[in-house]
Amino acid sequence: MKHFPPSELIINSDGSIFHLHLKPEQLADNVILVGDPGRVSLVAENFDSQECSVSSREFNTITGSYKGKRISVISTGIGTDNIDIVMNELDALSNIDFETRTEKPEFRQLTIIRIGTSGGMQAEIPLGSFLISEKSIGFDGMLNFYAGRDSVSDLKFENALKKHLVWNKQLAAPYVVDADVELVNRIGKDDMLRGVTISANGFYGPQGRVLRIDLADMHLNDKIESFRYGNYKITNYEMESSAIAGLSKLMGHKAMTVCCIIANRRVEAAITDYKPYIEKLVQIVLERI
Repeated sequence: MKHFPPSELIINSDGSIFHLHLKPEQLADNVILVGDPGRVSLVAENFDSQECSVSSREFNTITGSYKGKRISVISTGIGTDNIDIVMNELDALSNIDFETRTEKPEFRQLTIIRIGTSGGMQAEIPLGSFLISEKSIGFDGMLNFYAGRDSVSDLKFENALKKHLVWNKQLAAPYVVDADVELVNRIGKDDMLRGVTISANGFYGPQGRVLRIDLADMHLNDKIESFRYGNYKITNYEMESSAIAGLSKLMGHKAMTVCCIIANRRVEAAITDYKPYIEKLVQIVLERI
């Protein structure tokens, strides 16, 4: 039986896990992830009741009940490096016995939905629309550190993408992972867009923004916009969905990302007051989770 020593699984003196500061009994099976710590309360204000509220660094958690469904809403901060922390600690809370430091005999599957904001990469994507990441492309390279990476990735899509983009070998190899199909259909129904999302490992250069420093490839976004693979095209940029999709598949959890499109990079337009759109998206996810 595999044992997880204190150097690998750090448990705080109060019995909570290292970064999230959550105890196993504080985590619900249904999890909503948001980037902004302030957005946790925006989701939780819809709950009928709240059990606990825990804050540590950028990781805020509120667990409560919505129409009989127990839900935890957790902020991750920005980037797939934070998702690596959040996903591993959520899985440990669910599937490792903190007393014996061994894996539990029965697997506990989580349902994980990220609600985020994103920038569109195709001119026809409307501002304020809700877009589900049917496939997520990781420009961050995080999943490449894990065994089984190829088994959860769309390798043919990856190869076609690298060839089209003339991929710079100095960059991390991109990975492509599908969201959970049942979850996509349940949350998206027939009133949300579906697309292919890039998770970039930065907001400026990695997403093609140019300030004082030119980019290694000044035409990368043009190549991204023109890429086609079967019926797929790349629809939007954000910074977390690939790691959520990839780690969830490796761990056996159900996961997907849905974003409100608050900017369109190709027509250079943006929404500055997007809170009403996020509130509507939160309501939809809470009803369908």
